[in-house]
Amino acid sequence: MPGMRSPAVGFEQPFEMLEACHERVHRSLDLLRRIVAHIEAKGHDEQSRSALGDVLRYFDIAGPLHHQDEELHVFPALLTHSDGLVREAVAQLKDEHVLMYRLWSELRQVLLHWQGAADADAGAVTEAERRLADDFVTSYERHIPLEEAVAYPAARDEFSAADLARIGAEMATRRRG
Repeated sequence: MPGMRSPAVGFEQPFEMLEACHERVHRSLDLLRRIVAHIEAKGHDEQSRSALGDVLRYFDIAGPLHHQDEELHVFPALLTHSDGLVREAVAQLKDEHVLMYRLWSELRQVLLHWQGAADADAGAVTEAERRLADDFVTSYERHIPLEEAVAYPAARDEFSAADLARIGAEMATRRRG
Protein backbone atom coordinates (compact mmCIF):
# COMPACT_ATOMS: atom_id res chain seq x y z
CA MET A 1 0.00 0.00 0.00
CA PRO A 2 1.45 3.42 -0.85
CA GLY A 3 3.11 5.10 2.10
CA MET A 4 3.13 1.93 4.15
CA ARG A 5 6.41 0.32 5.04
CA SER A 6 6.94 -2.76 7.13
CA PRO A 7 10.18 -4.34 8.17
CA ALA A 8 11.78 -6.40 5.43
CA VAL A 9 10.63 -9.86 6.45
CA GLY A 10 10.49 -12.80 4.11
CA PHE A 11 8.38 -15.91 3.93
CA GLU A 12 11.28 -17.94 5.33
CA GLN A 13 10.13 -16.46 8.66
CA PRO A 14 6.37 -17.13 8.60
CA PHE A 15 5.55 -15.89 12.10
CA GLU A 16 7.51 -12.70 11.58
CA MET A 17 5.65 -12.28 8.29
CA LEU A 18 2.30 -12.70 10.06
CA GLU A 19 3.34 -10.10 12.64
CA ALA A 20 4.45 -7.70 9.88
CA CYS A 21 1.00 -8.19 8.34
CA HIS A 22 -0.49 -7.10 11.65
CA GLU A 23 1.47 -3.86 11.40
CA ARG A 24 -0.07 -3.28 7.97
CA VAL A 25 -3.51 -4.11 9.38
CA HIS A 26 -3.05 -1.46 12.07
CA ARG A 27 -2.01 1.13 9.46
CA SER A 28 -4.97 0.23 7.25
CA LEU A 29 -7.36 0.51 10.19
CA ASP A 30 -5.87 3.90 11.08
CA LEU A 31 -6.36 4.98 7.47
CA LEU A 32 -9.98 3.82 7.63
CA ARG A 33 -10.54 5.95 10.74
CA ARG A 34 -8.99 8.96 9.03
CA ILE A 35 -11.17 8.42 5.95
CA VAL A 36 -14.34 8.43 8.07
CA ALA A 37 -13.23 11.63 9.82
CA HIS A 38 -12.28 13.21 6.49
CA ILE A 39 -15.63 12.42 4.88
CA GLU A 40 -17.50 13.69 7.93
CA ALA A 41 -15.54 16.96 7.89
CA LYS A 42 -14.94 17.62 4.20
CA GLY A 43 -17.08 15.18 2.27
CA HIS A 44 -16.02 12.88 -0.52
CA ASP A 45 -13.16 13.93 -2.75
CA GLU A 46 -10.33 12.46 -4.78
CA GLN A 47 -8.20 12.07 -1.64
CA SER A 48 -10.86 10.04 0.17
CA ARG A 49 -11.53 7.90 -2.91
CA SER A 50 -7.83 7.10 -3.32
CA ALA A 51 -7.49 6.19 0.36
CA LEU A 52 -10.63 4.04 0.14
CA GLY A 53 -8.98 2.16 -2.72
CA ASP A 54 -6.00 1.42 -0.47
CA VAL A 55 -8.20 0.08 2.34
CA LEU A 56 -10.31 -1.98 -0.07
CA ARG A 57 -7.21 -3.48 -1.70
CA TYR A 58 -5.67 -4.43 1.62
CA PHE A 59 -8.72 -6.10 3.14
CA ASP A 60 -9.85 -7.67 -0.15
CA ILE A 61 -6.47 -9.26 -0.91
CA ALA A 62 -3.97 -9.35 1.95
CA GLY A 63 -6.47 -9.73 4.79
CA PRO A 64 -8.05 -12.96 3.54
CA LEU A 65 -4.63 -14.44 2.71
CA HIS A 66 -3.42 -13.66 6.23
CA HIS A 67 -6.46 -15.34 7.77
CA GLN A 68 -5.98 -18.31 5.47
CA ASP A 69 -2.35 -18.63 6.61
CA GLU A 70 -3.50 -18.77 10.22
CA GLU A 71 -6.40 -21.14 9.56
CA LEU A 72 -4.24 -23.56 7.57
CA HIS A 73 -1.08 -23.50 9.65
CA VAL A 74 -1.32 -21.83 13.05
CA PHE A 75 -4.72 -22.83 14.39
CA PRO A 76 -4.66 -26.55 13.45
CA ALA A 77 -1.33 -26.96 15.25
CA LEU A 78 -2.93 -25.69 18.45
CA LEU A 79 -6.26 -27.54 18.47
CA THR A 80 -4.77 -30.34 20.57
CA HIS A 81 -2.37 -28.17 22.56
CA SER A 82 -1.85 -29.33 26.15
CA ASP A 83 -2.82 -25.90 27.51
CA GLY A 84 -6.58 -25.48 27.63
CA LEU A 85 -6.22 -21.68 27.52
CA VAL A 86 -4.43 -21.98 24.18
CA ARG A 87 -7.21 -24.19 22.80
CA GLU A 88 -9.83 -21.69 24.05
CA ALA A 89 -7.90 -18.82 22.45
CA VAL A 90 -7.85 -20.67 19.11
CA ALA A 91 -11.61 -21.27 19.28
CA GLN A 92 -12.13 -17.57 20.00
CA LEU A 93 -9.78 -16.51 17.20
CA LYS A 94 -11.57 -18.76 14.70
CA ASP A 95 -14.93 -17.28 15.75
CA GLU A 96 -13.49 -13.78 15.40
CA HIS A 97 -12.34 -14.56 11.86
CA VAL A 98 -15.95 -15.41 10.99
CA LEU A 99 -17.10 -12.13 12.54
CA MET A 100 -14.41 -10.14 10.71
CA TYR A 101 -15.36 -11.71 7.37
CA ARG A 102 -19.00 -10.74 7.98
CA LEU A 103 -18.13 -7.20 9.08
CA TRP A 104 -15.83 -6.74 6.09
CA SER A 105 -18.50 -7.96 3.70
CA GLU A 106 -20.87 -5.29 5.02
CA LEU A 107 -18.28 -2.52 5.37
CA ARG A 108 -16.91 -3.22 1.91
CA GLN A 109 -20.28 -2.29 0.39
CA VAL A 110 -20.25 1.01 2.30
CA LEU A 111 -16.71 1.81 1.16
CA LEU A 112 -17.56 1.03 -2.45
CA HIS A 113 -20.59 3.33 -2.17
CA TRP A 114 -18.39 6.09 -0.74
CA GLN A 115 -15.90 5.62 -3.57
CA GLY A 116 -18.67 6.41 -6.04
CA ALA A 117 -20.18 9.30 -4.08
CA ALA A 118 -20.33 12.84 -5.40
CA ASP A 119 -17.67 15.33 -4.35
CA ALA A 120 -18.23 17.56 -1.32
CA ASP A 121 -21.01 15.50 0.20
CA ALA A 122 -19.81 16.43 3.71
CA GLY A 123 -21.33 14.67 6.67
CA ALA A 124 -22.27 11.77 4.44
CA VAL A 125 -21.43 9.15 7.07
CA THR A 126 -24.48 7.71 8.76
CA GLU A 127 -24.45 6.55 12.37
CA ALA A 128 -24.86 2.94 11.16
CA GLU A 129 -21.88 3.29 8.79
CA ARG A 130 -19.72 4.84 11.51
CA ARG A 131 -20.69 2.07 13.93
CA LEU A 132 -19.90 -0.59 11.30
CA ALA A 133 -16.46 0.93 10.68
CA ASP A 134 -15.85 1.14 14.44
CA ASP A 135 -16.94 -2.47 14.93
CA PHE A 136 -14.59 -3.61 12.18
CA VAL A 137 -11.66 -1.72 13.69
CA THR A 138 -12.47 -2.95 17.19
CA SER A 139 -12.68 -6.56 16.04
CA TYR A 140 -9.07 -6.41 14.84
CA GLU A 141 -7.87 -4.46 17.86
CA ARG A 142 -9.24 -7.22 20.09
CA HIS A 143 -8.05 -10.05 17.83
CA ILE A 144 -4.42 -9.21 17.07
CA PRO A 145 -3.14 -9.07 20.68
CA LEU A 146 -4.56 -12.54 21.37
CA GLU A 147 -2.81 -13.95 18.32
CA GLU A 148 0.50 -12.31 19.18
CA ALA A 149 0.41 -13.05 22.92
CA VAL A 150 -1.04 -16.57 22.89
CA ALA A 151 -1.43 -18.28 19.51
CA TYR A 152 1.83 -17.36 17.78
CA PRO A 153 4.14 -18.11 20.74
CA ALA A 154 2.42 -21.46 21.35
CA ALA A 155 2.48 -22.38 17.66
CA ARG A 156 6.15 -21.46 17.21
CA ASP A 157 7.01 -24.25 19.64
CA GLU A 158 5.08 -26.78 17.54
CA PHE A 159 7.08 -26.40 14.32
CA SER A 160 10.52 -27.60 13.27
CA ALA A 161 12.75 -25.56 10.97
CA ALA A 162 11.60 -27.77 8.08
CA ASP A 163 7.95 -27.15 9.00
CA LEU A 164 8.54 -23.39 9.05
CA ALA A 165 10.23 -23.54 5.64
CA ARG A 166 7.28 -25.50 4.22
CA ILE A 167 4.74 -23.10 5.76
CA GLY A 168 6.62 -20.08 4.44
CA ALA A 169 6.78 -21.60 0.96
CA GLU A 170 3.04 -22.32 1.02
CA MET A 171 2.30 -18.76 2.15
CA ALA A 172 4.42 -17.38 -0.71
CA THR A 173 2.74 -19.69 -3.24
CA ARG A 174 -0.73 -18.52 -2.18
CA ARG A 175 0.29 -14.93 -2.81
CA ARG A 176 1.58 -15.71 -6.28
CA GLY A 177 -1.90 -16.95 -7.13
